[in-house]
Amino acid sequence: MLLGCLAVMLALVAEAQARQAPLRVFFVDVEGGQATLFVAPSGTSLLIDTGWPGNQGRDADRIVRAAHSAGLDKLDFVLLTHYHVDHAGGIPQLVGKIPVGTFIDHGLNRELDHGITEKDYADYQQVLAAGKYRHLVAQPGEKLPIPGLDVTVISADGREIAQPLAGAGQANPYCAASEVRADDQTENGRSLGVEVVFGGLKILDLGDLTWDKERTLMCPVNKLGRVDILVVSHHGWYQSSSPALVDAIQPRVAIMDNGESKGGSVATLKTLRAAPGLETLWQLHFSAEGGAAWNTDEPHIANLPGTDVGNDLELDAWATGRFTVKNSRTGSVQTYAERP
Repeated sequence: MLLGCLAVMLALVAEAQARQAPLRVFFVDVEGGQATLFVAPSGTSLLIDTGWPGNQGRDADRIVRAAHSAGLDKLDFVLLTHYHVDHAGGIPQLVGKIPVGTFIDHGLNRELDHGITEKDYADYQQVLAAGKYRHLVAQPGEKLPIPGLDVTVISADGREIAQPLAGAGQANPYCAASEVRADDQTENGRSLGVEVVFGGLKILDLGDLTWDKERTLMCPVNKLGRVDILVVSHHGWYQSSSPALVDAIQPRVAIMDNGESKGGSVATLKTLRAAPGLETLWQLHFSAEGGAAWNTDEPHIANLPGTDVGNDLELDAWATGRFTVKNSRTGSVQTYAERP
């Protein structure tokens, strides 16, 4: 009897501790690609994109380093936003360094240019053909089966959610400030984008989703509502980040996975600086294009000009909506209280 009561008490204590533990997110520096690692309090992991190939396994090593620092010895889920080399090129090297459970993608590669994208896609198909991994093709509007995280697919294979998310659907006044652009024909516009909800916190990552697709998603009504953290689309290049998206979702924090010479367009930096409600822009690198005039302030940049040491940004988030961002270059931590 006593042993039974003790077991119940221990289970309740463990459940309470899990509720109080943070979601951890590592924005791994892959030099202008993407590799974002989510670790739920339960220990379930989701990696979004795998960085570049080559470079003596640099990006895979950096991802594994982040995983090990979070106490992981495997990656439960790897989500590929699209098949461009800076997002999917690192797959073969990654699976050689750490076990992976499930791959998630948007389906077939549509960019048939007989170039690097087709090669990367073929390499990925070869990895899947080994039969070691579960494989899911995501559809807009569905929930991904990731324990401990509420992950909704916003866009995939050139399509977006048809209906607004809960609490969204208001008319979007920022559509008028966003020019109409031609439809993108590359893998960028087919990006698998997701919203990750953890308690009262919302994180939006749309991969390299382009300006034209943002307009479809956000106009005439805002289908997303407000978010807390925006992973800046397309590394901050101006093919994305229209006012129709950035201004309408009113993020408190934006995190840009740019490289020194890749991403961080001046026009995007201007849009972010003027975004309603934005408290901080964090950048993985100083943007050479942005220069002294338009980059965020130095304490919020992980890698300064000329460095290639792989400093990352780390976010801890609690279900209450409170979160912190740490710059591994400086060791400093900035805290953001729950949204009023």
